[in-house]
Amino acid sequence: MIKKVLVSQPKPASDKSSYYDIAAKYGVEIVFRPFIKIDDLPMKDFRQQKVNIPDYTAVVFTSRHAIDHFFRICKEIRYTVPETMRYFCSSETIALYIQKYVQYRKRKIHFGANNKLTDLIPTFTKHHAENFLVPTSNVHTSDDVKDLLDSLGVKHTECVMYQTVSNKFTPDEPFDYDMMLFFSPAGISSLLESFPDFEQGERCIGCFGHATAKAIKDAGLRLDLEAPTAQAASITAALEDFIKQRNQ
Repeated sequence: MIKKVLVSQPKPASDKSSYYDIAAKYGVEIVFRPFIKIDDLPMKDFRQQKVNIPDYTAVVFTSRHAIDHFFRICKEIRYTVPETMRYFCSSETIALYIQKYVQYRKRKIHFGANNKLTDLIPTFTKHHAENFLVPTSNVHTSDDVKDLLDSLGVKHTECVMYQTVSNKFTPDEPFDYDMMLFFSPAGISSLLESFPDFEQGERCIGCFGHATAKAIKDAGLRLDLEAPTAQAASITAALEDFIKQRNQ
């Protein structure tokens, strides 16, 4: 029986989240508690990479964190990003987030029609003369962006601009969950840092993404739920199906 679920992500900004619908429909308590957190990268660590931001004419963003920390570092080095800068984003949501820092110009901000970076291949090709900067975390699960840009033969540089660190549980925090959902290998590492002698027992573990699934199995844990699947494209759809079957 699943009564309490830990979702290792921040609480949704909107009350219309599917998680709340699941909680109400099945009488399940859902707790949002990230296992990882994003910290600033110290400027000395940024400078050690010897990346000169003014050399770049385009930036590739795959997360809002990347946007925040790109503009944070630009501010710290007193660099005013020119209006000529182009932005290539992995989704429309990320593209719209840029408005927090610059005026939204459609001809300068690009995103995939299906919210996939591969949708931008024709656009990357069209602008192959640009020099691309790719802000990343110190922990990233794949080289998909690098591999894509390499395959297109465009000039690019990956640069660490923020760091992903463990958000450990404190001794007085409750840990009475029947199920936990993870979204990155870093989340699994954080779990094992907080609980070095962790024993799964009857507790269910679910995840989104193949890299996270692999990390769970590599840690010797049992993976009870994996998304996406042909039947459930989202983690919430997969979670609802799981709870429906488990709580019958």
